[in-house]
Amino acid sequence: MCKCEFSVVLVIKKILLIMNSTLLLLGTIGTPEIIIIAIAILLLFGGKKIPELMKGIGKGVKSFKDGIQGVEDDLNNSEKKD
Repeated sequence: MCKCEFSVVLVIKKILLIMNSTLLLLGTIGTPEIIIIAIAILLLFGGKKIPELMKGIGKGVKSFKDGIQGVEDDLNNSEKKD
């Protein structure tokens, strides 16, 4: 594995670590805050738009994970060829 491939893997892993640590901060949000956020989202987007938004977010997250998995698979395949 060349150094450039190794550094790409490290960058991706650091991004995922930062994302996970950011999500851990959400553990301090209580039930009243979640209710207020839900009401604000409902008022801003309306009941019909929310499922479309969640579907789009889900597709984006799935695409991101598939992309990361593809890069890791490519790196593993190149290691096996060497």
